[in-house]
Amino acid sequence: MFKVNEGTTDRVIRLILGLVLVIVGTFLLKGLISTLLIVLGIILFITAITGFCGLYALLGINTKK
Repeated sequence: MFKVNEGTTDRVIRLILGLVLVIVGTFLLKGLISTLLIVLGIILFITAITGFCGLYALLGINTKK
């Protein structure tokens, strides 16, 4: 489907940051900012799991060695 363009370190950072954003957005904040953090966290989590970042693909970035 898509070619993996994220390295291991990149994926781990995205996974941790995504989980933190979802937790903060869910339990510590309310309103629009909460929703935005949850959505951003989910996007980071999905890109970490799949290893593909669409923005990286558009910009020609590849952190996979």
